[in-house]
Order: sequence, then C-alpha cells, then structure tokens
Amino acid sequence: MKAMILAAGKGTRVRPITYTIPKPMIPILQKPVMEFLVELLRQHGFDEIMVNVSHLANEIENYFRDGQRFGVQIGYSFEGKIADGELLGKALGSAGGMKRIQDFCPFFDDTFVVLCGDALIDLDITAAIEWHRKKGAISTVILKPVPKEEVSSYGVVVTDDEGRIKAFQEKPSVEEALSNNINTGIYIFEPEIFDYIPSGQEYDIGGDLFPKLVEIGAPFYGLSMDFQWVDIGRVPDYWKAIRSVLLGDVKNVGIPGREVIPGVYTGLNVVVNWDKVDIQGPVYIGSMTRIEDGVKIVGPSMIGPSCCICSNATVDNSVIFEYSRLGRGIRLVDKLVFGRYCVDRLGNAIDVQAAALDWLITDARQDPPSKVPREHQAIAELLGGDGNALVLEDD
Repeated sequence: MKAMILAAGKGTRVRPITYTIPKPMIPILQKPVMEFLVELLRQHGFDEIMVNVSHLANEIENYFRDGQRFGVQIGYSFEGKIADGELLGKALGSAGGMKRIQDFCPFFDDTFVVLCGDALIDLDITAAIEWHRKKGAISTVILKPVPKEEVSSYGVVVTDDEGRIKAFQEKPSVEEALSNNINTGIYIFEPEIFDYIPSGQEYDIGGDLFPKLVEIGAPFYGLSMDFQWVDIGRVPDYWKAIRSVLLGDVKNVGIPGREVIPGVYTGLNVVVNWDKVDIQGPVYIGSMTRIEDGVKIVGPSMIGPSCCICSNATVDNSVIFEYSRLGRGIRLVDKLVFGRYCVDRLGNAIDVQAAALDWLITDARQDPPSKVPREHQAIAELLGGDGNALVLEDD
C-alpha cells in the first residue's frame, strides 16, 4: 500500500528550531517525529512511501535514505532548484506536491493516505480506510474532537449526519464555531482526486482543493475518531509534546536510556555525582552530558546529549538541546535552549549572542569563558544572581 508524508514546509512557527532542523526531523527525545509516522504506516501495511521535501531537504533524505532500515521503501520529490550551487527550496503546496509526484509517473493507483510530517499519532489507519471505502468517498479527512474552548487554535470541519463535509472554519472563535471536530492533517484519497488538482502550480489541500470538493458536491467526508494526536505546529506544541512524553501520556513513545533513579533516565556515559545534585523527575539526560555539583533539575525537563550544566545551575520545566553549556548559577525556568537561542514557552526567542548573554549560554564544543566581564557581572547582580548567574524565568 502507498502513502505520502508532507515534509516540504519551512516550519516558520517552530523557529528557531527549524532554522537548522526541518520540522519532520524535530526530535522527540532524540528520535525524529517523522520516524514515528513511518513506523505507524508500516504497522498498517503501507510499505511504499513518497515524501515531498524542500526546506533543508538533505537532512530528511540523509536520515531516512531509501527506507530499508525502517522496513519500507521511501522515495523523495524535491520542490525547488539549484542556483549558484545552492539548493533553494520552493514548496508547491500540499496538493501541488502530490500532483507533481503523480505527473512524473502515476504512483498513486489505489486508495492512499497523506500525512502531515509533524505530529505524533496512534491512529487506526486500517479502520479509517475501511470506513472511507464503505462511503465511496473520493476523499476523507480524519477529524478529532477537542474541547470547545480549544477550537480557536485549529481548523474546524462541519459535517452532516452522514459525515459529508459541508464547510470549514479556520480558527473560529468559541462562539462562532459550528463544530468541535478539527482537521488533523490526515487524509485518505482515491486516485481520481488528481482530476481536481492543477499541474505545475502551488496548490494547497486545505485552502484550495477541499473548498472545490465542497463546491462541486463531491463524495467528500470527514471521519471523527478518538485517537492520540500531538501536533507540533508551533513551539508551544513542541513543548507540550516533550512534557507529554516525559509524563508518560504518549502511548507509543517511550523514554530512551535507562532509569538510574526513579523518574530520571540517562543515555550513555553521563557524568554526574548523584549525591551532590538535586534532580526531580521526570527528567531525561542525553549521553556524554556532564552535570556539575550543585545543579538542580526539576522535571519534566530534557537535557540533550553532549551538554554541560555548570555548577549551581537550575533547569526547571525546560528543554535543552544538544551541545549546550549552561553557565554557573544560571536559573532557567520554562525555557527551551536551542543553539544561540533561548525561547520561552510562548515561542518568544532571545538571541543570546545579540543580547550579550553568550557568556551564560554557549556551545559546549567551544572553550568555556575564562572570566565574566565586569559589566555582565553587574547585570547579573541586578537581576538577583550570584555574580555569575542570571535568572531567566517567566512571570
């Protein structure tokens, strides 16, 4: 059986992470989110998977290759061009990307599934396809009910009693919402769908194709299912996903490493004197990371591999990516550290270099600062630090 994973977007709402990591490759405790999708598809008999790529395409292709080690076959459709020796991505839109593959050579010759490459799901795809075929649908959108107060964050889908889609509402207010069923970005199609997608132009599934199907009265359905769906469309969503995994709320994602003390998991060769630190799980610490004496870590928190958390630092409800060095006495509360960026849980980012804070948050592969400049020490003291500390926490 055949499927497609949509992986060409720039992921602008997940910046700064997506400056260097394409959204499908964002790690959930060291494992790319797209890998979970590939595993799910394989479990339901989908062994031929096309992936459209554009932004940072090489990162995806170099990791998944031909799919052999994942038990499937994977092919790639690059959207963009090379100019002056540089690979320039130019996405064609979700429907346009599908059409490009089909125009190249008719690949989709039976019922197929299309998934957005940025969500953790445990959907029973087999049951969904069976329902789709019984309806005689040309397209089925997998829906998920959410609490009414959350509808304004999603695209709402309105159906009749038979499941036929009647209308869409993009992030309506709670008062205006006509349904609490949202579009999960999981679609089932018949090959005839390509009759409604133009060639060689940018065309979107939700914004262009679906309104056309409603307009012409096509057999177009929405199936509401109760399943686990953790979207990673924005930085706060990623934050929620990591917390959910650490708290054990995501059924098909386990915490890697070994449990060294209750609720605390580590990768290989972690350096820490357990008698001289205060670590309250759930916490994951990646391999080759050093935790110095006096450090306090409060979960749910993730410390990536090859990090250094210097003495008397505090990491509370935070996510620290690989190769990060947190300076002595720093206090991070509700923060995400990614390279030169420190991000709060709402997605607001500080460039620590531009803000002259790179003496406290640095790359662990660099030599550590030998001495804190006098003006930086004064700033830290004003902020309540210990002369070498900085408080970074939300009000």
